Amino acid sequence: MSPSVEFLLFDMDGLLIDSEAIYTKVTNTILAPFGKEMTWDIKAGCMGKPEREAAVHLLSFFPDIPLTVPAYLEQRNALQDKLWPTVPLLPGVRKLILHLKAHNIPMAVATSSRRRNFELKTGHLGEIFDCFEGKVVCGDDAKWNMRGKPEPDIFLVAAREILGRDVGPADPAHVTPTHLSERSKGLVFEDAMPGMQAGKRAGMSVVWVPDANLLDVEYSGEEQADLTLKSLEEFVPEQWGLPPYV
Repeated sequence: MSPSVEFLLFDMDGLLIDSEAIYTKVTNTILAPFGKEMTWDIKAGCMGKPEREAAVHLLSFFPDIPLTVPAYLEQRNALQDKLWPTVPLLPGVRKLILHLKAHNIPMAVATSSRRRNFELKTGHLGEIFDCFEGKVVCGDDAKWNMRGKPEPDIFLVAAREILGRDVGPADPAHVTPTHLSERSKGLVFEDAMPGMQAGKRAGMSVVWVPDANLLDVEYSGEEQADLTLKSLEEFVPEQWGLPPYV
């Protein structure tokens, strides 16, 4: 039996919207002139990371090509900006978010995307993203001095600063039993390995909805998701103490 939860935190890319297909297409367009391609082993290490960190990881696999991180990001951002307004929702997202909103379940978005990219990716999807009522933490929200996933910072910030939950700080030395109890009431939805790790390190339950290709990528971390789904269409709210679909 899964624990009853009181608040929900959602990653965005690859979980709520099908942006990972765009990331792959754009990256391989940039690499093609050098005869290179991003494999799923490489992509798995990029997913969920802040923009620059992901770029450094990617290019570390191609030390022989004359492409700097700034040059790569400049090309990538220009190509992506043209495609973001077309990105679709993933299966099951509309039904779940509208259901949670109808029942006033506390929820927020915690995404490694930059704030400007969040706006580009979601501007045409107001029916769904307006349900979060601006409760969004982005990877470049500097005021909270967050470390990137797989560190737990972004989920703790979203719970504490956005939803007002007493989950305490990221520093384990200052975490109390009360903080741990409050963290256990949170449910994180993620598609990337670093995000799944971050959710578990934050002391929350995690529903992992990975791309099928990720299941074939070797993983040596200690963290394990509480539930793995092929799609959010498979999520059963009442298993987590949430109102059932009708």
